[in-house]
Amino acid sequence: MKEQLNSLRSSTIDLLNQITDIKVLVDSRSRILGRKGDLTAILRGLKDLPIDERSTFGQLANQIKAELEAEFDLKETRLREELEHSQIMRESFDVTLPGRRFPLGRSHILNRVTQELVDVFAGLGFQLAEGPEVEIDYYNFEALNMPKDHPARDMQDTFYFSDNLLLRTHTSPVQIRTMEKCRPPVRIVCPGKVYRRDADVTHSPMFMQIEGLWVDKDVSFADLKGILYAFTREYFGEKLGLRFRPSFFPFTEPSAEVDIQCVMCGGSGCRTCSFTGWLEILGAGMIDPTLYGFVNYDSEIQSGFAFGLGIERVAMLKYGIPDIRLFYENDVRFLNQF
Repeated sequence: MKEQLNSLRSSTIDLLNQITDIKVLVDSRSRILGRKGDLTAILRGLKDLPIDERSTFGQLANQIKAELEAEFDLKETRLREELEHSQIMRESFDVTLPGRRFPLGRSHILNRVTQELVDVFAGLGFQLAEGPEVEIDYYNFEALNMPKDHPARDMQDTFYFSDNLLLRTHTSPVQIRTMEKCRPPVRIVCPGKVYRRDADVTHSPMFMQIEGLWVDKDVSFADLKGILYAFTREYFGEKLGLRFRPSFFPFTEPSAEVDIQCVMCGGSGCRTCSFTGWLEILGAGMIDPTLYGFVNYDSEIQSGFAFGLGIERVAMLKYGIPDIRLFYENDVRFLNQF
């Protein structure tokens, strides 16, 4: 029996040195050390030995079994490591090949233009202010001198949740909310999304505005012109002209539409500017004294101005973009240009 055990040990060690496949290893382990394996068959012969020899051969059999179990475990570990290494080598990148760059994310063109505008106005002394996109009728219309059934509301038809709750049509409510909380001087710029029921080449149901407000003692229309001249020259360049045309807004008096010389033709006339040489860029005016009554300001002491422009409009002019809908189609080919 001793010779059988030693012979089994030697043949098993030789076999393990030749095995290169885990499945073969598992099958060999079961065939040699399993319940019906070769070692078990040898151990069945213990009953035929004298009683005084059974203990000795039993200990030898257990020792050989433990040794072979360890050898099988070690072999399995090595085979699995080799298999894992080979898989990694097959799946890994060839370091000798040229590198492949993964595309990096970037800010949307409208967010970039917004930040550029905020930076320009910050350099002119304006602080950033924000407000909710879902507004109540009071802040969106009434406190801006547009009571119920006012004709000016027709130009800002929007999306209502109820009779009193709506998506804001402009960022002007932020101005009212800020003046309610702060005493003059107030000098803010408020960018954000607004919503109106428009949809064509130059209009979108959702678009972005940025508005400015300056309220203090002795603020005049000359201050408004100075700020807007400084802004347009900083953002569009020194050579572009600026002009003011009389207009009407319910919350400013006097009011003006502000045009810049066409950025496409430099004022000589082209299809973009309808051959006029000018492009409308924003609306502005002096705060109507009626608004001060909503925020408990003294209209005899305080004066101020407000202005607002569409961020998409600015982006379209600066980058020559023909259709406002391109901003919201999420076409990577378009967005990657900026």
